[in-house]
Amino acid sequence: MTEAHENYGLLTQTSDIREMQNPELQRHLPPSAALDWLKAGWRDLIAHPRISLAYGFAVFLLSLLTVWSMFSFGWDHILFPAVSGFLIVGPFVAIGLYDISRRRDAGEPVSLGRLYRVRARSGTQVFFVGILLCLLMLIWWRAAVIVYALFFGYRPFPGFDSLAPMLFTTGTGWAMLIVGAVVGGLFAAFSFAISAFSMPMLLNERSDALTAMGTSMVLVWNNLPVMMAWGAMALALFAISLLTGFLGLVVIFPLLGYGTWHAYKAIRRAEELPQVEEPPSQLARV
Repeated sequence: MTEAHENYGLLTQTSDIREMQNPELQRHLPPSAALDWLKAGWRDLIAHPRISLAYGFAVFLLSLLTVWSMFSFGWDHILFPAVSGFLIVGPFVAIGLYDISRRRDAGEPVSLGRLYRVRARSGTQVFFVGILLCLLMLIWWRAAVIVYALFFGYRPFPGFDSLAPMLFTTGTGWAMLIVGAVVGGLFAAFSFAISAFSMPMLLNERSDALTAMGTSMVLVWNNLPVMMAWGAMALALFAISLLTGFLGLVVIFPLLGYGTWHAYKAIRRAEELPQVEEPPSQLARV
């Protein structure tokens, strides 16, 4: 056997996507466990209804302000990518909700004033992840504009009255929808993988932003069935919020935020490292 054939045989033996699976990170949770996380999030919401609904109402107002600003500045042509991009930055916006669930689990007091003093154990690394998610959303906006230009050239945005006929009654429109859905799906999958657990992890553990995002991707990959179920539920609930003119975010956003914390607890399950006792100081010996 030649050297080329030997190398090829080595590649076929070692290049297997299953090698990325780590049994230590697999929780073997059924897809129905995602519903349990949602139920746990509902219990947190019921336990603190005023704070939860106030948080959701603030997100609702922020969404309306964003839409109004886009129409005011003539950016309505990227309204749909902007709305879908909310799913990318949502985990960062929900950091206060993670803190509420964390405090409730620890038996610590919860109040609206404490939301302004959320202290992550990883410090400013939380904001670094937030910046990266915002940059990812901006890249998605640009990609959406490029997809539109590839199919319709420099044709001006026709307005929402003519948008539906242009997309659903022409072959070019259907082709753009398919390509846009594929590109958007890739952005959504990547953003979901890096943010599903990175924000709760940075809040609860000492880590850096890149390690947290990498850990999130690994945990999602090793628990794919239940995480796909969780992502589908989050997408469906967000779609309901859109159908209600964002009003549903008042309840749905805190519900998903609390549920994300319980998903992190169920999937992370990091084994605590043994505590190394520091040697007594000279003063202690005296």
